[in-house]
Amino acid sequence: MNIIKTEGFKTNLYAIFLTVPLNKKEVTINSLIPAVLRRGTEKYPNQLEINKKLEEMYGASFNCGVDKMGDYQVLKFYMETLSNKYLPEKQNAVEFLKDLVFNPLIENDSFKKEYVDQEKENIKRIIESRKDNKSKYSLDRCIEEMFEGEMYGIYKFGSIEDLEKIDEKNLYEQYKKIINEARIDCFSCGEEIEKIDIPVKRDKEEQVKCELQEHSIKNKEIKEQMDVSQGKLIIGLVTPEGEKSVVSVYNAILGGGANSKLFQNVREKASLAYTAGSSYIRRKNTIFIKTGIETSNYDKAVDIIKKQIEDMKNGNITDDEFNSAKQLIMANLNLIPESQEDLIAYYFDQKLYDENLSLEDYIKSIEKVTKQDVIDLAKDVKLDTIYFLHGQENGKK
Repeated sequence: MNIIKTEGFKTNLYAIFLTVPLNKKEVTINSLIPAVLRRGTEKYPNQLEINKKLEEMYGASFNCGVDKMGDYQVLKFYMETLSNKYLPEKQNAVEFLKDLVFNPLIENDSFKKEYVDQEKENIKRIIESRKDNKSKYSLDRCIEEMFEGEMYGIYKFGSIEDLEKIDEKNLYEQYKKIINEARIDCFSCGEEIEKIDIPVKRDKEEQVKCELQEHSIKNKEIKEQMDVSQGKLIIGLVTPEGEKSVVSVYNAILGGGANSKLFQNVREKASLAYTAGSSYIRRKNTIFIKTGIETSNYDKAVDIIKKQIEDMKNGNITDDEFNSAKQLIMANLNLIPESQEDLIAYYFDQKLYDENLSLEDYIKSIEKVTKQDVIDLAKDVKLDTIYFLHGQENGKK
């Protein structure tokens, strides 16, 4: 149980996370579990009854979903309520949240068939609509290619083929397995908050751990054509394991903001990209460069991006780039305490990976990073995968 005492919020946020290693055989069926759980409990068997209860709790809200954190799949459940200090009586929000997660509606030792069938259709639509958001689709495809055969390359909602094999019986069996075997983390964030106790007895109490998978550089270049007006160029870089604060600064210099090398050289000076930036996936030692370009500008854009990477290896980093990068990171870290969900996410990530770095200490670690630290690290950054989603070039078929 994790309690984050904060002031300045009129709400309390409670969270329960069920965490398992990513597994291609089970990722689809696992992704369906939160969707079915939110439909009804033994005490509140349908959406109408759940909504009535939330309204009685002065407009409390419940949300759930599935996420991918490194090589883990996480089933997330959140309950947000007004703080007890603003209410005439205790609302038992924690009991309601636990009811939604641990006391589902069961019929004939199965989930309710109607709910399972409807949520299967919803997940199917999510999977089928992946291509609608071209930016997100391109990043997902680059990850799949770069981590082919590895857990991180698995799409968090799985596949339609596996979805079709799920019914109300085997989904309930998988749910019981998850409740018994998953790592369970509970968080309460707010000023006057309740403690969340896990209301189930389990055969397995050891913490779930992923086996570290050694990543081999792919040296891939993938081009995929689609009816798009703007090409999406994604480049995956592998960073060395070690001081993540240094990699954070490296990433911010490369593509973290308006003063970054990618923004200034690819977008502003060369006018090759509509967007140009990068993001750092800390738990996979990976940076993804993301740009939106004209299809005809592919070669030019790739060359300029590679030049920025080489410039950093050669120590070509200005004081303005370096200082702006550190200021950007620290400004973002200072924003975390302004969001209860971000606070929970930060400390859950720390706990999941056996780290105990407070936000204050993380900020101090960024402050200590030197330009030479970044240059030394830059020498070991390797280009792994280039993925390009493009349209048809003018005059070509």
